[in-house]
Amino acid sequence: MSRQHQFKVREENILAMAEQLLLESGNGDITLDSLADQLDLAKGTLYKHFSSKDELYLRIIIRYEEQLFAINRIDDGASAGVARMIFQQLLNPQKAMLLNQIEERLAASVTGLNRLFGELYDIRRQRMKRLIDIVSAHLKDERSSMSTRDYLSSIWAMGQGGAGLLNSSFYQRYLGRRDTLRYALVIQMLDLPSHYPICDVNEPLLDEDMQELVEQIETESEAHRNTTY
Repeated sequence: MSRQHQFKVREENILAMAEQLLLESGNGDITLDSLADQLDLAKGTLYKHFSSKDELYLRIIIRYEEQLFAINRIDDGASAGVARMIFQQLLNPQKAMLLNQIEERLAASVTGLNRLFGELYDIRRQRMKRLIDIVSAHLKDERSSMSTRDYLSSIWAMGQGGAGLLNSSFYQRYLGRRDTLRYALVIQMLDLPSHYPICDVNEPLLDEDMQELVEQIETESEAHRNTTY
């Protein structure tokens, strides 16, 4: 194994352990001392991979976004893609909500991470384009007049709300089994387009709002690739 490969393997182990400790902490923070102890590494070794704890957190978020993008690229049908979008938020609600909170905190208070934020947003833009394609294809399959924008927004809202319920120990006392709730939410989202009037199957795949969004995403992605940090 080359030294470069060893470095990458160790970095992946650091990210995986840091994410695990974050989820176990419950408060969105860990110490580098505890991380080094868990990995049986010198604390100084961590700084060979990350210049600060904030950079480590952002790298965890980027890693998570890359994982989501890889899952969304699976091509097994539009309805399966829609179901997968919702399950991403519902299967591990604590992670989805915690990483979002950390990202919002970093974006509001931390400087010097512009390059990494640019990398994160570029991956997210690519994933958004893929999600638009999946949602639009499902609407077309269902011959629904619901707009791509409204359907995608509904999926995100249902996923966020469902994650909040599943992550709440208070509401769980009354909601009972989590698996049946997840299933119910996914079925509702898959059935939602059928509640809208049937449209002409020859209509464009993307509505005008989504076409403009796709063009905006492509413009921002090109700008990011041409930016020097």
